[in-house]
Amino acid sequence: MRFLCIYKPSKGEGLPPTEKDMTEMGKFVEESRKSGVLLADGGCLPSALGARIRRTGEKYVVTDGPFTESKEIIGGFAMIQAASKQEAIELTKRFLKVAGDGETEIRQMYDPPPTK
Repeated sequence: MRFLCIYKPSKGEGLPPTEKDMTEMGKFVEESRKSGVLLADGGCLPSALGARIRRTGEKYVVTDGPFTESKEIIGGFAMIQAASKQEAIELTKRFLKVAGDGETEIRQMYDPPPTK
């Protein structure tokens, strides 16, 4: 099963990671890729460079960043491969141990049935 993991750090935007943090995360990412667990990942630039687009009926509302609520800030994402939701949770706990305080939402991805 594939899971999308959306990371929301508890620290504010614009605070660069330390060299030690980058080294630890690099090792974790490399290990995860080699094991086949990590399918894709990426970090997000500051929300000041982003926008939100909301549609209601035929009306679109565009809101430019920054988004000030820390719970709204997405720091990055990962697409992982796990045998179960529980395994995805355990993998995410390992990630948070390296990344630091914050929260990660995991969502199972829809995989269409194999074609015959």
